[in-house]
Amino acid sequence: MTGIKRRQFCQLVAGALVLPGLAHGSTTGKHPMFASAARSQDGSYHLYLLSETGEVLLDHPLPERAHHTEAHPQRPLLACVARRPGTFIDIIDYRQQRLVKRITADSGRHFFGHGIFSEDGRYLICTENNLADGQGRVVFRDTEQDFRIIADYPSHGIGPHELQQQPGSNTLVIANGGILTHPDQGRKKLNLDTMQPSLVRMDMADGRLLEQQFMPAELHQLSIRHIDTNRAGETVIALQYQGGAEDNPPLVAVHRPDSSLKLLAAPAPVDIAMKRYCGSARFDRTGRYAAVSAPRGDLITFWDLQQDQFHSTLRSRDGCGLAATDQDAEFLISAGTGRCMSYNLAKGRKTRLPSEIKPAWDNHMAFLNG
Repeated sequence: MTGIKRRQFCQLVAGALVLPGLAHGSTTGKHPMFASAARSQDGSYHLYLLSETGEVLLDHPLPERAHHTEAHPQRPLLACVARRPGTFIDIIDYRQQRLVKRITADSGRHFFGHGIFSEDGRYLICTENNLADGQGRVVFRDTEQDFRIIADYPSHGIGPHELQQQPGSNTLVIANGGILTHPDQGRKKLNLDTMQPSLVRMDMADGRLLEQQFMPAELHQLSIRHIDTNRAGETVIALQYQGGAEDNPPLVAVHRPDSSLKLLAAPAPVDIAMKRYCGSARFDRTGRYAAVSAPRGDLITFWDLQQDQFHSTLRSRDGCGLAATDQDAEFLISAGTGRCMSYNLAKGRKTRLPSEIKPAWDNHMAFLNG
């Protein structure tokens, strides 16, 4: 596959791909909405889009369970990516209420549940598994050429999961979880003894490896799964531990360019309550505070990345999906129970969001203005 011309990425729109959030008291006439894959009460899978008042604006049936939903930065498009090891991505125009395209993974490939649009909206970028050698790939599809593949780069690891474009740059940050899987064996983890997770920074223009950082050897079973990055180039990392149940390692880390991964410590009771599993990570709009969900522990944890320290927690039963709003230190949280809330960390204000439906929301969500 050919690479992408560097000059195309030197013209990326400045600004983070942080979706606008709840506009408290807004008089713009726009209606904030959030979108997420979910399992309905009858067991079927859907992509839902809800208004701020809880009205269902889109109910798109999915062929199987999906994982991540991404909103296009300029157009009324949503990309809904199949859960690992699924092979579909649905592209939906939510204003016209229609499926634009169902992308199917090439033969010998499957998706890892995550994809993003580039900041300029030109490319859909996804993590994939190449079954022949088990190596991760990062694939660029051109939104202006019917999502044709125009670049296919190595992720420089096994099991790439979430990826993010560093805001205002042409750098892609990739979480290589390190876990080898194969669709013939479902979601079984095949290499836990030898797994080697890493965080990669890649040049989007040509796939060039800019930096790769690994977990310490003694913590090689800390899988790097979910990430978010801010304008300063800081990456918050949500970890999932694949080692013994008697262990209690840190589950949140931060990375800064050209530095080693830094594990962040929470109070011991919080670490224990997180149950060795984090499900999502997001910065607030300022890039100072990060939320990291621990759905198995019914807990959302908050971190101050200016101080590199634990801040506080919020109880949320099966809470996992996270998004930043347009308020400082504020997050949106979705849960497998069907509940959604906004939480302002600075003000300690929790607001339950209305909804006409109560499906089991999947792990990730997008928040946007219509």
